[in-house]
Amino acid sequence: MSDGLVLRPKYNGILHCLSTIWKCEGLRGLYQGVTPNMWGAGASWGLYFFFYNAIKAYKTEDKLESLGATEHLVSAAEAGAMTLCITNPIWVTKTRLVLQYEAGINSSKRQYKGMLDALIKIYKYEGIRGLYKGFVPGLFGTSHGALQFMAYEELKSKYNRHLNRRSDLKLNTLEYISMAALSKIFAVSATYPYQVVRARLQDQHNQYSGVVDVIRRTWRKEGVHGFYKGIIPNVIRVTPACCITFGVYEKVSHFLLGFKNGD
Repeated sequence: MSDGLVLRPKYNGILHCLSTIWKCEGLRGLYQGVTPNMWGAGASWGLYFFFYNAIKAYKTEDKLESLGATEHLVSAAEAGAMTLCITNPIWVTKTRLVLQYEAGINSSKRQYKGMLDALIKIYKYEGIRGLYKGFVPGLFGTSHGALQFMAYEELKSKYNRHLNRRSDLKLNTLEYISMAALSKIFAVSATYPYQVVRARLQDQHNQYSGVVDVIRRTWRKEGVHGFYKGIIPNVIRVTPACCITFGVYEKVSHFLLGFKNGD
């Protein structure tokens, strides 16, 4: 669909957005895309940690010292690229479900009934290419995870050195949460524009010829501000989840390592 066929809603901020969606679409509108988001987040974190630790273990196999910042950055980027190859279709369905604003509360007008229906219809009418829309900016977006993991590892290491402790010493839960929050905010701030570009490529209401076309049109119509739309609610949404994920991951990892070593 072109821009002229659908009246795109305009929001003045987070509260206005929430109240407008509630008024027009009810509670369901606030939870559009929650299923693929849960599947996507779970699969992405699981695969990311798996690939990242596998790559890191391979690179440290013949080394006595721990990896440096650049090696952490490259390892995380490689893990992110492999994860995206598997999960991109899920994020496309999430974007499509969230952007069904023209239907309002009338479910019969909805183009997609749910995650599975969206996956089937996208594949049927757009093929594999449709399921991998936004893949190129998504690849650039692996820099998000790469910067986050690099910052997280470096913060832990430098924090321990500051306290004259071993760089790989176990931290407490609050310390892990603090490191995760700081690294997440840093990564989001540095890479947010790619998320805007990817979402617009995946938007069924607009037709773009590619990444360059999205960037050009966004810059022309909205300026720099256009590339950072929604960053505040995004930070509010992803930071607590990141803190919980990293905290649980560190605790479970140390528990399993201790169990394996018989501690």
